[in-house]
Amino acid sequence: MTSKRIVRAAAVQISPEFGPSDGTVAKVCQAIADAAARGAQLAVFPETFVPYYPYFSFVLPPVAAGREHLKLYERAPTVPGPAVDAVAAQAKAHGVVVVLGVNERDHGSLYNTQLIFDETGRLALKRRKITPTYHERMIWGQGDAAGLKVVDTGIGRIGALACWEHYNPLARYALMAQHEEIHCSQFPGSLVGPIFAEQMEVTIRHHALESGCFVVNATGWLSEEQIASVSTDPALQKSLRGGCCTAIVSPEGQHLAEPLRAGEGIVVADLDMSLITKRKRMMDSVGHYARPELLSLRINRQAAAPLFSDPPGADAAALFSQPIPEGERHEPTDAR
Repeated sequence: MTSKRIVRAAAVQISPEFGPSDGTVAKVCQAIADAAARGAQLAVFPETFVPYYPYFSFVLPPVAAGREHLKLYERAPTVPGPAVDAVAAQAKAHGVVVVLGVNERDHGSLYNTQLIFDETGRLALKRRKITPTYHERMIWGQGDAAGLKVVDTGIGRIGALACWEHYNPLARYALMAQHEEIHCSQFPGSLVGPIFAEQMEVTIRHHALESGCFVVNATGWLSEEQIASVSTDPALQKSLRGGCCTAIVSPEGQHLAEPLRAGEGIVVADLDMSLITKRKRMMDSVGHYARPELLSLRINRQAAAPLFSDPPGADAAALFSQPIPEGERHEPTDAR
């Protein structure tokens, strides 16, 4: 008889430092140590936590947000870079798998990026949010499906999505079809109000049920002083409260610990990995409950890039004269 496999997970809810990324990175490293001291093998942090989520973009009009946007450029980490190295070293030192959201600077653009470090400190995955949401489109560029992958770690198969990517059923299905065991979700927190937390809870519990996996969800938190630093308008400050639901959910859709809805803290729970088989025995959305001959998903994994080079000796004319696959043809209509 096989022994029960238990993974201890930690979902971290803390506030960032509104300054250079060093301050927030230091808080991340301390939280990894704190989670490890409680036996955690996985630590999940909020969306774009380093250096901080661009809360200003939700309450300031674009014409007034330029200065704050430029500050974010100055403080945003590159991947690879010193911030990544510091977190990787801490993950390795404590043998903890870390899922961290960052504002990634890539030359003249910023991206909402998720990083997964395995227990050896190796950067196992870098992926960018496919489509920034609403106000975020003024801040970040669009991602692609090159990073829409599940990665193997010492604790299991890990997948991750950011915020409203969970409302894209095909993005979720892409990870489900790769048999993710632990799904790591990240939201900004301190945004929109209580309804955001309510919707978030419904979303993560549904994904756990549909995927038959564990969900470890982390949201950020802003203090009253931080809220005041973003906006002095009391009406706008209301939009920067609530919206927190740091939680850990089982494949049966149940909370494994009391969710954290306010303040800083760490939610810790033990994941009994046998619950995945228990759930999927009843309903495996990408196995015996799927009908791939009727419904399936196609992914373009080519990384978005502004420049491509033809292979040496390639016939350029031939490259541009390849026949269009029948399913992708668009026949002209009769304009008469």
